[in-house]
Amino acid sequence: MTSEFGMAVHALTFLNHKGEIVSSEALAKNICTNPARVRKVMAKLKKAGLVDTKEGLEGGYLFSKDAQKVDLSMVADALETRFVSTSWKSGNPDMDCLVASGMAGLLDGIYDDLDSLCYKRLKGITIEDINEKIFGPDKS
Repeated sequence: MTSEFGMAVHALTFLNHKGEIVSSEALAKNICTNPARVRKVMAKLKKAGLVDTKEGLEGGYLFSKDAQKVDLSMVADALETRFVSTSWKSGNPDMDCLVASGMAGLLDGIYDDLDSLCYKRLKGITIEDINEKIFGPDKS
């Protein structure tokens, strides 16, 4: 998993709280990263229809969705997030040893199952839920 998921959840929560157009610079300041990274993440959220944008000097990003209907699996989907994965695989499928030749595929299946469980859990958490954890119920 990369930091993009956390940045996206932070940005959507902040935009939901503000209820107005916010520049990438202001988002970056709140997230504590640089505006170029924010724009990269926000472009993916825009493509998925999770944020709106406004061009120009007064431009930026707006969260105009119902925060109770945007769950964190939607955010993960927009970013093509893998929560459980590895870039290195043990063994070698061409070896005679069953452990060495089968381990990578076996672990890939376990990682896929764990990733699916993460997505399933995230379907039950909305941007509104995050907002309520920060501000309490019925507060923006």
